[in-house]
Amino acid sequence: MKTLIQLEEAGMLLLAYVLSFVIGYEWWVFLVFLLVPDLSMLGYLFGTKTGAWVYNFFHFRTLAVAVGVAGYLISVPEVMLAGTILFGHSSMDRIFGYGLKYSDDFKHTHLGKIGEKLK
Repeated sequence: MKTLIQLEEAGMLLLAYVLSFVIGYEWWVFLVFLLVPDLSMLGYLFGTKTGAWVYNFFHFRTLAVAVGVAGYLISVPEVMLAGTILFGHSSMDRIFGYGLKYSDDFKHTHLGKIGEKLK
């Protein structure tokens, strides 16, 4: 099951990368900004509850889709790219087992504990 989930997430990451070309960006732009959503981990400076909320907000794919669609509707490529990067980044994280966080511990995610093998 873990492999199937990772393949599905890899497909979504690839889709996001291809969408960045469709929007009109060079191949390297997506890669440069791909880790920017991890700045949301700074929320953990204010405790695990705040950290989990901020992290989850920026790793919630519905937000990513909403930002991308909003960018399309207002014809702003930068906003479309931001949504695409949020979407792709969330998929990349899930490939490596980093899911949405519970408020008790950074390592406690909807995919299980980070560092423990999924069955």
